[in-house]
Amino acid sequence: MAPAITGFATGLGLIVAIGAQNAWVLRQGVRREHVGLVIAICALSDLALIAIGTGGIGVVARLAPWALEVLRWGGVLYLIGFAISSFRSAMRPGALEQEQARPASSVALTTLALTWLNPHVYLDTVLMLGTVTNGFGAARWVAAAGAGTASILWFTALGLGARALSGPLSSPRTWRVLDVLVGLVMLGVAVNLALGA
Repeated sequence: MAPAITGFATGLGLIVAIGAQNAWVLRQGVRREHVGLVIAICALSDLALIAIGTGGIGVVARLAPWALEVLRWGGVLYLIGFAISSFRSAMRPGALEQEQARPASSVALTTLALTWLNPHVYLDTVLMLGTVTNGFGAARWVAAAGAGTASILWFTALGLGARALSGPLSSPRTWRVLDVLVGLVMLGVAVNLALGA
């Protein structure tokens, strides 16, 4: 039971920090826009990354630091662009109504990009969490299952919680504030990535 609890606690500790992906899940939950799809993509992606780290591929990533550098700078550019888009939405009157009909394919692509183009996900989920789960030897997959459970519970709670609160939070003024906050989070993550933090 200890490997599962450690995996759960470590996974939750790494994923709860507000970052680009969590800000996006929150945003989509408040919008009530393809929330199930966003939750599923985030959770399944996390499960895949946990499996990659637990399977020992984290060693390969350590041996190819250039790959992490490419991902890091690609992530910086993507997040800056996303932040600018959020700030534009916040400043444009009627932006909430205009963006309500966003297609599922667009939401899915943005979710995938915010997940897989984020170098932090490789450092945290693949390398760090992979190191923790591999520390349990034969029980490493039990620890990985604990971490996967934490991921599923977190994304579900975040997305559905934001959706449940979308009524009181759906005024244009509230949405503009949320867009600004999302933009600031994206910029903050981009700056941290650029500085190598």
